[in-house]
Amino acid sequence: MPLYARRALLGLLAWGATGMTAWAQAQEWPNKPIKVIITFTAGSSTDIVGRVVTQRLSEVWGQPVVVDNKPGAGGSIGSAMVAKSAADGYTILINSNAHAVNPAMYANLPYDTKKDFIDIAPLAIQPNVLVVAPDSKFNSVQDTLDFARKNPGVINWGHAGVGSGTHLSTEKMLTSSGVKVTQVPFKGTPEVVAAVMSKSVDAYWGPISAVIANIRGGKLKALAVSTPKRSGTLPEVPTLEESGIKNAASPLWFGMWVPTGTPNEVVQKISRDTLKVLAEPAVVKRLTDLGNDLMPMNPQEFSRYVDSEIAEYDRVFRAAGIERR
Repeated sequence: MPLYARRALLGLLAWGATGMTAWAQAQEWPNKPIKVIITFTAGSSTDIVGRVVTQRLSEVWGQPVVVDNKPGAGGSIGSAMVAKSAADGYTILINSNAHAVNPAMYANLPYDTKKDFIDIAPLAIQPNVLVVAPDSKFNSVQDTLDFARKNPGVINWGHAGVGSGTHLSTEKMLTSSGVKVTQVPFKGTPEVVAAVMSKSVDAYWGPISAVIANIRGGKLKALAVSTPKRSGTLPEVPTLEESGIKNAASPLWFGMWVPTGTPNEVVQKISRDTLKVLAEPAVVKRLTDLGNDLMPMNPQEFSRYVDSEIAEYDRVFRAAGIERR
């Protein structure tokens, strides 16, 4: 056999062996427990959504899925752990849209958001809700913004800290509408909700999971949602665009990632199984009962969405003059 033919045959055999190894990995995975790192505290929206999905995945995979909450630095501590973990499918990241916010927030992240992760699937999306006191003179977004235009800086607008989703919802609305308010940062959502109800501040973009009970109980009045579409939980509440404010949607969403280098066959299996679980009626009901809506996207669509969100939050930070930490 000529030398070139022998080389070609050896190359073909090597390629075949590699392909068989990858196929075998996919067939064997998972054969041990999977660790899921959730980047926010137990009981947070990210944690609740993540546990609903991973509990079902554990049943599908026939292996324990061990949740490890690693909060801190806007979710970047947990993300860094996953980025540095073995790329074998046994360490999975669940994060919120902080994944897309952090490149604009932090000057020196210990990982590269675009290069160090593979986008698997979006898990759910939920709105922040613009709330005011029930007897507030503001009955719509336009009422609120018209007053702010005539009285710059008079409205006290609460949020749960610089860089929080509630802060970014505020900044996007202000940038799009051109009005000025006095922003009042708090330690977290419970403190802002209490301040709105006591009228210490006039308005707040609160996570739906944190304000829905008070809205239904008549202790808060909902004026708008931050998602591009109306929420299935509050279908009577308009979006910002319906209220006349364009390019200001700022939803809270949750997703799943694995480290770059994870075998493609394993990536595809995780993706397929996750999307199947997210289509199950029981899982859909559990998520929607908690104020979430689904985000039906394949991995390619999700990857494009993540990239667009990274670019959008960079724009928001620049427009608002928020300095990186």
